[in-house]
Amino acid sequence: MIITVTGGARSGKSSFAEKWCMKQAERGIYIATAQAFDDEMRERIRLHQSVRVDSGFAWETKEEPLRLAALLCELAQSNDRSSSSINEPVADEPVVLVDCLTLWLSNILLAYGDGREVEQQVLDEIERLASVVSSYSGNLVLVTNEVGDGIVPEYRLGRVYRDLSGIMNRKMAEISQQVFLVTAGIPIELKSREYRL
Repeated sequence: MIITVTGGARSGKSSFAEKWCMKQAERGIYIATAQAFDDEMRERIRLHQSVRVDSGFAWETKEEPLRLAALLCELAQSNDRSSSSINEPVADEPVVLVDCLTLWLSNILLAYGDGREVEQQVLDEIERLASVVSSYSGNLVLVTNEVGDGIVPEYRLGRVYRDLSGIMNRKMAEISQQVFLVTAGIPIELKSREYRL
């Protein structure tokens, strides 16, 4: 099952995603996309790590700021080798939590630079990730941020990032079985409420 959890900064989306995972499996793989470029970010990462340790849940953390699609492919292949049938989940198969997609996106965007062709390169990366996610057979939870609800950034790279975030979130929501919006710590499942034209 593919789950997308979205919301604003400090909305409680990561906490909700972790609790959801703990109800689905005996253990989990936590894919952290953050990079610690300064003391404040190092402290944020340390706090996230301590919360996971204190939870008592068996998390295995994998740090992957750029090669997210490749790592998910590796995990899927590992699960397939452990299963007697490709579509039959293994009893102790771990739930996988990616936190978060928007940090991964900013990592990719900055890795490619600020050239005019960067948007297509990043769109290709998003498509690659969407393809891997849509074929993932286990429980996979994707945490992302809603960055387009605020003001329009005054600089080009900020606008590109905002637009690509919206495109990415829309693609992930489309291929997810459930999509949760977390606001003020309250999760609402959106897919079951989706209005169809």
